[in-house]
Amino acid sequence: MPYFWDGLLVTLQILLYGSLISFSVGLLWALAFRAPTRFVRWPVGAITEFIRNTPLLVQLFFLYFVLPEAGIQFSAFTTGVVAIGLHYSTYTAQVYRAGIEAVPVGQWEAARALSLSYRRTWSAVILPQAIRRVVPALGNYVVAMLKDTPLLAGIGVLELLQRSRLEAAKTFQYTEALTVVGVAFIVISYLASLLLRSLERRLVH
Repeated sequence: MPYFWDGLLVTLQILLYGSLISFSVGLLWALAFRAPTRFVRWPVGAITEFIRNTPLLVQLFFLYFVLPEAGIQFSAFTTGVVAIGLHYSTYTAQVYRAGIEAVPVGQWEAARALSLSYRRTWSAVILPQAIRRVVPALGNYVVAMLKDTPLLAGIGVLELLQRSRLEAAKTFQYTEALTVVGVAFIVISYLASLLLRSLERRLVH
């Protein structure tokens, strides 16, 4: 089943790149929420609320069909990865935000007592503790992203479900193809959860 492996590879690439965008941009959103000026906090809050409360499929269509009219055009794959990454970055931002707020006040005071710089305080004291606390929640969004990868078929990305559906249309054997896809998603989700649990144990100890 070459179509299966090709589709699986595309799905895993979407998941990997989308997760990287989600985690990195989400952290930037979370740091912006703590900016000392409301002229940064308010726009960031409005943008993230808008993205979080807009369906991912609408965002996909906007990026793929509307942006080219403004001279901004990417491939379907790139558009899909960016869309899913940005969409979930607004959720991971709230996870990071909760993790940062959970760091004891004493840690901030200790950093100030040691005369650590602002950057050093964040990189060496606050973020390591915050990220350690939020790994399980971030893992939940990795699984959620995996489940949303079939939406990218709406802009022509041949991920696992779309490739399987097109192949099944040739023989009308939808049951076998869709069953394999369902099992594949379950296996990937389970392996991802095991990996995240292992990472969580390493961070805790």
